[in-house]
Amino acid sequence: MANYRGGRINEEVRREISVIIRDEIKDPRMTAMVSITEVKVTKDLRYAKVFVSIYGKSEEEKNETFAALKSASGYIRKEVSQRMNLRNTPQILFELDDSISYSMKIEELIEKVKEK
Repeated sequence: MANYRGGRINEEVRREISVIIRDEIKDPRMTAMVSITEVKVTKDLRYAKVFVSIYGKSEEEKNETFAALKSASGYIRKEVSQRMNLRNTPQILFELDDSISYSMKIEELIEKVKEK
């Protein structure tokens, strides 16, 4: 698979999963905001690592939302297979991505230093 094709597949899978999570998953455990930061599909199209950032009021809320995402991975895979014409539909693996919350924390520390 050419490198540019892999990038296009990653972006299209990210877009489809975002729409599915936003519009179609009605799990009551999903109370926090979910943002998909990146998707990495393997070259053989067997697995898709989906990196998600979860914004919630508490750690418990974040954990419940992540558990709901993991339990909905089969449904998401089925929906992706119906929407995209791929040889193999990748198995969806969710991973937490704390880079956005980490960068917000660093930004806050920089602002505190600027004030002094």
